[in-house]
Amino acid sequence: MSHRLGALGASWILLWVAVALVGSPIRPDASEHANAQHLEHGLLSPGAVWQDDAGETHTAWLGTDQFGRDMLSRIMAGSGISLSVGAGAVLISLILGLLLGGVAGYFGGWADRLISWFLQVMWSVPTLLMVLAITLAFGKGFWQVFLAIGLTMWVEVARIVRGQFLTLREETYVRAAEALGLSSWRVMWRHMLPNALGPLVVVCAANFAAAILIEAGLSFLGVGAQIPIPSWGNIVKEHAHLLTTPHAWAALVPGGLIASLVLAFTWVGDGLRHATHTNPAV
Repeated sequence: MSHRLGALGASWILLWVAVALVGSPIRPDASEHANAQHLEHGLLSPGAVWQDDAGETHTAWLGTDQFGRDMLSRIMAGSGISLSVGAGAVLISLILGLLLGGVAGYFGGWADRLISWFLQVMWSVPTLLMVLAITLAFGKGFWQVFLAIGLTMWVEVARIVRGQFLTLREETYVRAAEALGLSSWRVMWRHMLPNALGPLVVVCAANFAAAILIEAGLSFLGVGAQIPIPSWGNIVKEHAHLLTTPHAWAALVPGGLIASLVLAFTWVGDGLRHATHTNPAV
């Protein structure tokens, strides 16, 4: 069952990756940031048909926002923000987490004590508070959020890697590799890391999902991607006041997509965990 859900989640993620990579050519509104405004056609219901000043007919498949911008196009453009922030955060967390966690778990001793102390200090700081502090220190914007989220997610990766390496360094194949004179770095990354992938891929999938949520939350608060750059978080913010009106779909659709993408990454992480558990690397 987990494999089926993982495949379903991966398909949903790949669909949005393709949408983000292809960009404007497949959007109904191909303008930069899908920001073409038609104020006279604001808040059209999904499926509404309208004509522009040139007499060209348009179909608003997901309706239009309060400024008459095509919602489907805005959501398609915003997918790139969410996915790129998630990918960047996971990449930064992997680089820092693998390096520090691997050194602590393999070498032990004073290196382990020092790194473990630093991990405990970082772990005690709430993630959202740290992200807000970094974002406010370096200013508002996409790149600041990209960096801030990545620098707060490496702690869990480092803890996972450290724990795995502490166990794996006692294995026979590790001792044999050391006896053959292989370098410590080769033993760590060539022989130990593949056997630690099970928990690592799960935490990376969880971090990807968390990064999407944090980015959406920061954009909702106004410190993430800045208008007119669309992100699913600031699209929800722009229409949150409509939740108690007949136009609630304007906030529910992007909010539902955030939830669906987070769920998809959860399914993928669970599927990868089962796959790596049943097929361990040696």
